[in-house]
Amino acid sequence: MEITGISWLILIGVAIVSLAVGFVARKVLARHRIAEAEERAQVIVADAGKEGERRRKEAELEVKDMIFRAKADLENEARERRNELQSLEHRLLQREESTERKLDLLDRREQHIGGKEAEVAQREQSVRESESKYQALLAEERQQLERISGMTAEEAKRVLVRHMESEARLEAMALVKRIEDEAKETADRKAKEILAIVIDRCASDFVAEATVSVVDLPSDDMKGRIIGREGRNIRAFEKATGIDVIVDDTPEAVILSGFDPVRREVARIAMGRLITDGRIHPARIEEVVEKVKKEIDEKIREVGEQATFELAVTGLHSELIRLIGRLQYRTSYSQNQLHHTKEVAQLSTMIAAEIGLDPALVKRAALLHDIGKSVDGYHEGTHTQIAAEFAKKYREHPNVVNAIAAHHEDEEPNCLEAIILQAADSLSAARPGARREILESYVKRLEKLEKIADSFKGVSKAYAIQAGREIRIIVESGQVSDSDAQQMSRDIAKRIEQELEYPGHVKVTVIRETRAVEYAK
Repeated sequence: MEITGISWLILIGVAIVSLAVGFVARKVLARHRIAEAEERAQVIVADAGKEGERRRKEAELEVKDMIFRAKADLENEARERRNELQSLEHRLLQREESTERKLDLLDRREQHIGGKEAEVAQREQSVRESESKYQALLAEERQQLERISGMTAEEAKRVLVRHMESEARLEAMALVKRIEDEAKETADRKAKEILAIVIDRCASDFVAEATVSVVDLPSDDMKGRIIGREGRNIRAFEKATGIDVIVDDTPEAVILSGFDPVRREVARIAMGRLITDGRIHPARIEEVVEKVKKEIDEKIREVGEQATFELAVTGLHSELIRLIGRLQYRTSYSQNQLHHTKEVAQLSTMIAAEIGLDPALVKRAALLHDIGKSVDGYHEGTHTQIAAEFAKKYREHPNVVNAIAAHHEDEEPNCLEAIILQAADSLSAARPGARREILESYVKRLEKLEKIADSFKGVSKAYAIQAGREIRIIVESGQVSDSDAQQMSRDIAKRIEQELEYPGHVKVTVIRETRAVEYAK
């Protein structure tokens, strides 16, 4: 039991000691933590002080910088204001000096004018005095004349006026008669001289157009690709261009036929590009044709602008320029209309210069006189009426409109420009070589050739070929011998020379053949 009590005492002592040690250790630890916290607090306070000091310095620097910039801005503004004030002051000084000079000049002029007014007043007084003396002398002279002649001044004046009027009328009649006689004698001669001079000075080239175009092919195999499977390519091309495509036995070539030269040119260029490209199918055909149409439209505009530039005509509306360009693709009796228009403009200019008239208006009218031929067919009226309407629509000069409307005598000419345009247009159309013969006369000439050949005995068939430059005659071998055939060729040639008018030479070929025919039974 005693041992147990001692153990308890020991345990209690150990516990007390442990508590004391724990209390002491805890107190020491608390003091250590307090010291660390105080040290950290001091560090934080020191850092905060440093950061505050730094920020204070930065704020001071920023304020100083703002003050410096504001001061610099104020100084610049003040300098600009000073410069502006100095400039204003300088201008004011100059104006004051100018005003003073003007005032001095006005004072001198006023003094000069005052002296002149006094001098004029004196002269007026002198003139009035002289006029009164003259009137008195004139009245005295009139009285003496009336007394001598026995007539008053009014009666004498009327007699004198009637006498002078009668003499003047006789002289005027004689002068008018002489002028009319001289005009009649010289008008024809002068007109012929002017036209001869103008024709001699003008030399223009003409391109004879046709209704067909030939497109060369690299080989005959290309014809099949142009036609396409079951003809789909050629149908697509004809539909897109409005031009007939003729694929015949002509080696390495196809023919494009149509009466619209613009469409035919589009077809020719499009066909050439398709052949070069090699891709020929309906979609590609439509694509190429549309592209070529746009290019032709642009080319038409450029051709119109070039024509106005060559003739030095300015201020035309863009639509008129486009119509002028379309004349490049129009013909009349195989005469290219744009070349004809340029020639008429040149002739009109020279005629106007010869008679002393300003050529600007007549040249403008000449450039526009045939644009009615380039307008699409939906416009009603003759080409002169259509051209005049377009000129009037785009506010051309009234003389230009009248000259265009009257150049084929559809309207009465009321200005000299219209007369000149008529003469120039007739000269351009009528001069030799300007126009080829029309189709009707060409066909008649071919028929006449064949009729001459058929009139000879023994002729079986006669064919005019090579555009009328050769005629081939087939004769019956039983009726015409070889020597007769030779003589017939000479006789036909003489008949052609006597009865026909033709360009160049006509070759006469008589063909005689003998055929032996037998049937095997």
